[in-house]
Amino acid sequence: MEKDKSIKRREFIHTGLRLALGFSLAGVAVAAGRKSTAEKWVWQIDPAKCTQCGRCATECVKSPSAVKCIHAYDLCGYCDLCGGYFKPGVKQLETGAENQLCPTAAIQRKYIEEPYFEYVINEDLCIGCAKCVKGCSSFGNGSLHLQIRHDRCDNCNECSIARSCPSDAIKRVPASQPYLIKGEFIKPLKG
Repeated sequence: MEKDKSIKRREFIHTGLRLALGFSLAGVAVAAGRKSTAEKWVWQIDPAKCTQCGRCATECVKSPSAVKCIHAYDLCGYCDLCGGYFKPGVKQLETGAENQLCPTAAIQRKYIEEPYFEYVINEDLCIGCAKCVKGCSSFGNGSLHLQIRHDRCDNCNECSIARSCPSDAIKRVPASQPYLIKGEFIKPLKG
């Protein structure tokens, strides 16, 4: 009788351990399944809210910043006197560094035909200071704007730029959501 109790107790313990192990493995499988199907979130700037404060260049944990100038070519006038390229009050439209608004010469001006020029951003040189964006918005049609480049961003849980943004222009959005491009009709983001 004592032997039967011992065997039953052993079977009970083994059964309990098997069940506990099974539940643990099932829990791990469910958690892994949720992680693999969960949508990735990224940081994004709403160009309609951005005030070109310059904090994107100084507050990002990346150096240079993961924020880069983006050119919405559909809006651009391809102007001879580009407010995002030249410093205000330039007397001669020369491409010398002393005339350029960008402190790193990240915007390159290419002649198309009289009187049109194309302005291309070299993202490797861009520091996200927004000087060109501010100039383009003040003296041009606003085709230049800032955006966080997801391939450069560390995607921090709490973005230091978003935390310091005075206009609340930086939000976390699903990665499947396209970049907000200035000039396109975009429904307001929730959240």
